[in-house]
Amino acid sequence: MKSIRRGQHLITIMLLVFLAGFGYLLYRLQHNAGFYISHAKSTPLGYVYDRKGEILFDPEATAGKYDADYFIDIGNLIGDNSKQMTNTLVAQNLPALTNYSFTLGERSDGHAAIYCTLDHEVNRKVYDAFGAKDGCAVAYNYKTGEIYVCFSKPSVNILDGYSNIESLPEGSLLCTVFSPTVPGSMQKIATTAAAFETMGNAVLDKRYACAGSYTNLGGQVIRCHAAVGHGEQGLSEAFANSCNPFFAQLVEDPAWTLDDIAGVYRKMGYRINNEGEQTYLEFDGLSAYTASTTLIDKTDFNTQWGCMGQGMTLVSPLQMMVWQSAIANTTGISTLPYLIGHTTTVTGKTAQTASTAFGEAMFSEQTAASVREIMLENGRGHYAELLPGTDVGVKSGTAQVENGDKENSLLTGFVDDPAFPVAFCIRIDDRKSGEVTTSQIAAVLLQELKASLNE
Repeated sequence: MKSIRRGQHLITIMLLVFLAGFGYLLYRLQHNAGFYISHAKSTPLGYVYDRKGEILFDPEATAGKYDADYFIDIGNLIGDNSKQMTNTLVAQNLPALTNYSFTLGERSDGHAAIYCTLDHEVNRKVYDAFGAKDGCAVAYNYKTGEIYVCFSKPSVNILDGYSNIESLPEGSLLCTVFSPTVPGSMQKIATTAAAFETMGNAVLDKRYACAGSYTNLGGQVIRCHAAVGHGEQGLSEAFANSCNPFFAQLVEDPAWTLDDIAGVYRKMGYRINNEGEQTYLEFDGLSAYTASTTLIDKTDFNTQWGCMGQGMTLVSPLQMMVWQSAIANTTGISTLPYLIGHTTTVTGKTAQTASTAFGEAMFSEQTAASVREIMLENGRGHYAELLPGTDVGVKSGTAQVENGDKENSLLTGFVDDPAFPVAFCIRIDDRKSGEVTTSQIAAVLLQELKASLNE
């Protein structure tokens, strides 16, 4: 009898294990069917919409269905299902767009969709403001993390079906908002933050002379963009003047060490001296390059040049924008970005809803407040036209690229308005005198976006 009962118990356990395994299999099939189906050769897909319901991705898009350049500003950001691009919203979120379920099968009339935070109309207006110039722009809500504007030029027109892929300009298939770029003097934001974090408000008492150039303690010459120099100045003036000799002397100041600078840089996400592996800021399946620089000797030209955004310093425009949130919010903590507001399933049920998230502390609240005031002072004095009647904290930059043969123009900042909390970063590639400026593009971005959000 005992052996029979033991046999019954064993059979019962085996049945329970089988049922549990079968139930788990059904669960996996039900919840992951979209993933497997999305990788099939023929997949019924839903749409991607912007914040106002404009279509950003249509699996059946044709030139006869849309204006010829309807998708041009979002080609390398939203992308398509052609598998020609990988770091795009569609390519990284195909399962969310799959009109298939384990119980219902394929549904051509399904409601699987992604609803983005992007404002396509404003995005296109800012894209058009670049005119013939290439570059990129990104803007988001520094309170919530919603991305409103994001594109790079050159882009790709997905309605062409890649028939001209061999002749596309370099970079067309990549949204360079996520790619490393030389930040130029925008880097002085990070260096200023590091100075406040180490020296506190005592750094405001530091005054250095600029005669157009400065011979550093290593015997190397740091030149200023102003040939006649800026004379003696404090931090706020030098920040606004983007004065290289001032910042070279600040880096050399004995009141802080190279470890002080590197410590703040690392908290901001910099990879120093190629230590460790390259990391990425990831959201909604997309990946953005995180900053890197070289810091060897604070009396040496290369280290000082790196602290001013040249040399080996690289930052993605997206990360530069995200840093502005830590300053604008006076928390020292960045608001993480997102592009997907919510998704719906094949049955129309909401499957995923975004929520605001934050990064790690980069610097103190006092440092954030101090840098914020310096950026706002610069904006009041030099960039009042960006959003008339509203203060905007700003830092510009000019980046030498391709061995100094070309110069990119950059601008980053934030709006000081609780009803319009927007941070941004703009880059114009190979800008020359007389061409469109980052200030002009920023004015279009901020004024058009404010009008759109107030509709």
